Amino acid sequence: MEKIQILYIEGDGIGPYIMKSAMKVWNSAMDFIYKGKKKIIWKEIYAGKKAIEKFGTPLPEETIKLLKEFKIGIKGPLETQVGSGYRSLNVALRQELDLYACIRPVKYIKGINSPVKNPEKIDIIIFRENTEDVYCGIEWEENSEESNELIRILNKKFGTNLNKASIGIKPISEYKTKRLMRKAIEYAIKKNRKKITIVHKGNIMKYTEGNFRKWCYEVFNGFNNQINHLEINDIIADNMFQQLLLNPSNFDILITTNLNGDYLSDAASAQIGGVGLVPGANIGDKIALFEPTHGTAPGIKNPEMANPTSLILSGVMMFEYIGFNEVANLIKNSIEKTILDGYATIDISPKALSTNEYVDKIIENF
Repeated sequence: MEKIQILYIEGDGIGPYIMKSAMKVWNSAMDFIYKGKKKIIWKEIYAGKKAIEKFGTPLPEETIKLLKEFKIGIKGPLETQVGSGYRSLNVALRQELDLYACIRPVKYIKGINSPVKNPEKIDIIIFRENTEDVYCGIEWEENSEESNELIRILNKKFGTNLNKASIGIKPISEYKTKRLMRKAIEYAIKKNRKKITIVHKGNIMKYTEGNFRKWCYEVFNGFNNQINHLEINDIIADNMFQQLLLNPSNFDILITTNLNGDYLSDAASAQIGGVGLVPGANIGDKIALFEPTHGTAPGIKNPEMANPTSLILSGVMMFEYIGFNEVANLIKNSIEKTILDGYATIDISPKALSTNEYVDKIIENF
């Protein structure tokens, strides 16, 4: 028997409900394909509210240590407070573990109502830089000692004309840009994708976003004859939002800075029916952490009606990552059949199944 140990974090809000349901699908698919010859041993680790209750901190050192040791994990959504409280745990995990590539495949599933006319034309992979840009958390509040000092320096040494303001720093580096571009090209070669589009705002931010564009081209040009089948171009970020609506079939892989990728992945998800349908992966050179692209959904009054599709499909990405492609394909095909037959949670289908009823239908369709 081949046993693989995988770590998991339940998450906050709807996290425990969708994690339990997703695990039921993953374990059932493993049994269906491998008949007990291969098995996943799940080990829970902690972050968010459950970690505070257990350890007194939202991100225990033990969680980071175990992820570095086991190198693979999957997590539910974690709460990020706005304007106060502890910093984003998602960002902290990505930075602590150097999970520099946020990979989000956005593809339409037949049977889902979409706000656009031809959602089936969307089949893109977003490669978002995951460790720098404004997400570094280097910022100071208006009228703080730090922001006032920085404003004095900028006005005196660089001739700016700033008054009292909150100040944030946006680092974009050659090293981190180029390693992301290399991973995107390697993915394109492995998956036989045809085109990479660099998304940037280099017309305004010439030395951050502009250099992001330049460094991506440099990596592409360095691959020489390995990528004859692969086309490359670039597009200004604001125009990208328009083109994604008007000409979605023109795009294949998008490579973006951190903030642009965050915006674009949600916008693209809306075109296929919402973030509840889009999986995500945070991948570095040695560690991979998979997660749904949505949040904790505090607006859902009954979490037992929550949509687990994003998390289940994040598990599909995880199975592909560890080479269990038969399991990945089984789950993916079964989800598509279930939704096409009209069975889903209330955000997708008028038949409005509960979370448990929905996953039972997916398993039934194996």
